[in-house]
Amino acid sequence: MEKKPFYITTPIYYPSGNPHIGHCYTTVACDSIARYRRMQGYDVMFLTGTDEHGLKIEQKAAEKGVTPKEYVDEVVKTFKKLWSYMNISYDRYIRTTDDYHIETVQKIFKALYDKGYIYKGEYKGKYCTPCESFWTESQLDENGCCPECHREVTEAKEEAYFFKMSPFAERIEKLLTETDYLQPKTRATELVNNFIKPGLEDLCVSRTTFKWGIPVTFDDKHVVYVWIDALSNYISALGFWNEQYNDFDKFWPADVHMVAKDIMRFHAIIWPAMLMALDLPLPKHLAVHGWITFNGQKMSKSKGNAVDPFDALETYGADAIRWYFYTASAPWIPKKFSGKLVLEGQRKFMGTLWNTYAFFVLYANIDNFDATKYSLEYDKLAVMDKWILSKLNSAVAGVDECLSNYKIPEAAKYLQEFVDDLSNWYVRRSRERFWAKGMEQDKINAYMTLYTALVTISKAAAPMIPFMTEDIYRNLVCSI
Repeated sequence: MEKKPFYITTPIYYPSGNPHIGHCYTTVACDSIARYRRMQGYDVMFLTGTDEHGLKIEQKAAEKGVTPKEYVDEVVKTFKKLWSYMNISYDRYIRTTDDYHIETVQKIFKALYDKGYIYKGEYKGKYCTPCESFWTESQLDENGCCPECHREVTEAKEEAYFFKMSPFAERIEKLLTETDYLQPKTRATELVNNFIKPGLEDLCVSRTTFKWGIPVTFDDKHVVYVWIDALSNYISALGFWNEQYNDFDKFWPADVHMVAKDIMRFHAIIWPAMLMALDLPLPKHLAVHGWITFNGQKMSKSKGNAVDPFDALETYGADAIRWYFYTASAPWIPKKFSGKLVLEGQRKFMGTLWNTYAFFVLYANIDNFDATKYSLEYDKLAVMDKWILSKLNSAVAGVDECLSNYKIPEAAKYLQEFVDDLSNWYVRRSRERFWAKGMEQDKINAYMTLYTALVTISKAAAPMIPFMTEDIYRNLVCSI
C-alpha cells in the first residue's frame, strides 16, 4: 500500500552570520512533527535550507574579502553542523544559490511578468537594510522606524519591478478569515485590518543597487528581490519548473509551513498571492509561533544579542534544549531564552523519566526479570495498574491529537503530566511490590505495567526528544 505523503517546511534561514539559538526554535518544532508523521507511516518530506542572496550577504562578503558564494558556503556548513548536533531529520536541504532553484525563480518571474502581474516602475520610500524590507510612511512605527525590527530606515529610490497584489486581496481575506490556513487564527483580523483593508500595496520584487541575487532574464540590470526568490523554495525543492527533482505532484500542496511571527505576513499574504497568480494550489496550513528573546528583544544576529547554539548544546545537550523549545513555544508569546529554565525542564521531564527507567532496570536486574518473556495480563492487574494504564492511554491519545494539529506545547504537557503520575504516584505506591521476595503474579503485574508504560511513553515522546527516548526504548525492547 502506497504511503500517504506529508510535506512540512521550515523557513529558509538567512546566513548573514552563524546561526543562533533562535534558529533552532522552528526547526526543532518541524522535526518533531516530521518524526511523528513518519511513525504514523506517512511518506514525509521535511524541507529546510538557507536564503543566500541580498545586500547584507554582499556587504558581509566584502568585509571578509571573499565572494558572496564563498561566504555563504562557510556559513551553510555551520548550519548543517548544528542540525546534525540537534538531531534534525530533514529530508532535503535547499540553498537559493542552487542552480535548479535559480532556474525555477527565473521562470516564475517571467511567467508572472507575461501574465501581467509584474510590471516595471520606480520605488520611492523607506528601506530597512537589516530586514531587507520596503515600507511606506504609514507602515512605520511611532518613532518612524521599521515596524518589524524598530531600527532606522533610509530613503530609497530606484527603478524596480513590482508584483500586483490587489487582484488577490478578496481571496486572501477569505483564506485568512474563513479557513483554518493560519494557525493560530487569532492574528487573521490584524493582518486583514493592517494590510488588506487599507488596500494591498504592490510588492517590490527586483533591485538594481546590488548584484548578489538571481538575475532577471529579460532585464539584466535587475536581480530578483527577496520574496519571489525566497518563497519559491517551497516548490523549487520539489522540482517545480526544474529537472532536479520530480516529486512536486506528490507532495504539493504543503501540509504545513512553520514560521516565526516576524515573517507571518509574507507567508500569509504574499505567498498565497504568488501561488494564485501561478494558478497553483495553496498550502494547507501556516503554523506561526513567537520569538525566542534575549534581554527583552527578539534574538537577532544584527542586534548582537544572539545565544551561540553550540555553547548551549555543550552545556545542556540537544534533548534538553529541544524540550525547552516545546514548553516555550506558545504562539505569539515571546519567550526569553534561559539556561535556568532549560535545566528545570531537563530535571522535571527528562530527569523524572530517566529515574523511573533506572528504577525499573535496577530491580529487573536484581530479580533477573526479562519483560520480553512475559505478557501484560490485564484481567489480573490491580486497580492501580489499570489506573496508570488508563492514564497512559489518555496521554498517548492527547499527544497524538496535539501533534496532528501542530499544538506542540500541549503535547509536551500531556507527556509531563503522565511522567509525573508514573513516577510520583505509581512507582511510589508500588515499591513494596518490587521489593517482595520471589516472583508472584502481583510482582509480575507491577513489572509489566511499569515496563508497558515506559516503552509506550518513550515511543510517544520519541519525536520530541529522540536521543534519550531511543536509548530507553531500545534497551527495554531488546534487553535490560
